[in-house]
Amino acid sequence: MIWSLNIFYPVWVYFFTLCCISIVNSPDKKKIGKSPYLSDETSYANALTQLKADKNGTFINLVTMQNHMPYDTQYYKNYSKWLPTSVSEGTDKGTVATYTTGLTYTDKAVKQFIKQINKIQKPITVVFYGDHLPGIYNNSMAKDGTKLHETDYFIYSNTYAREHGARTLTSNTKVVSPNDFMAMVAEQTNSKVTPYLALMTKVYEDLPAVSINTGQNNSTASLQFTNSKGQVVKYSQLTKKQKRLWQDYKLVQYDLTAGKQYLYQLHMMK
Repeated sequence: MIWSLNIFYPVWVYFFTLCCISIVNSPDKKKIGKSPYLSDETSYANALTQLKADKNGTFINLVTMQNHMPYDTQYYKNYSKWLPTSVSEGTDKGTVATYTTGLTYTDKAVKQFIKQINKIQKPITVVFYGDHLPGIYNNSMAKDGTKLHETDYFIYSNTYAREHGARTLTSNTKVVSPNDFMAMVAEQTNSKVTPYLALMTKVYEDLPAVSINTGQNNSTASLQFTNSKGQVVKYSQLTKKQKRLWQDYKLVQYDLTAGKQYLYQLHMMK
């Protein structure tokens, strides 16, 4: 998955009513060791509470902080267990070990979260992803920018959803952009789509993953296309059909963000 902070923002959980969770006022607040951040376990527990409470469909945009910088070696007692044997010059082993330790706690929390949503008798689909690798590696952004912005992701539909038509996507999944997630969820859940989402499905299926140029400064960066092999593709290398689709996509985005919003007036969004 290729990510740009300027284009999207992080974990998904379901649809229809937009929901914001206030963890600050929640009784379920836990931290791990000496970490200043709320744990992923806490984040998922609050998401579960909201999912169970809402009788209608709910969209939750859950941004977690557990594995955010800084990565102080004082956070976790068992961090030394994950010390790397070797790192690139200028990269601190203790920092990498602290980050990796946090990931092990995330793995356990995600596993428990999936067990819990599988018990809920309504369809739930989760999109799990990160925005970029942490800035703890002494690599050149110009040289390794794409790799440093590639993160693992998964889309999971709970047991109830799979029993009612959801399926696991198996094509066009190797390298994607967060912009593709809505279309991917709709396809995985076999959902009826709007004209706008039909366009997004074509973008997801027919265009390379789109992000800003990961080797440039975010404020001045150009666009970047990345194919399923993780290779950067120039706009000039796109086919005529792909260029036409890209132009349609740009026109739609302009209409929605800065234009006269004809898509809303013509009911293309519902």
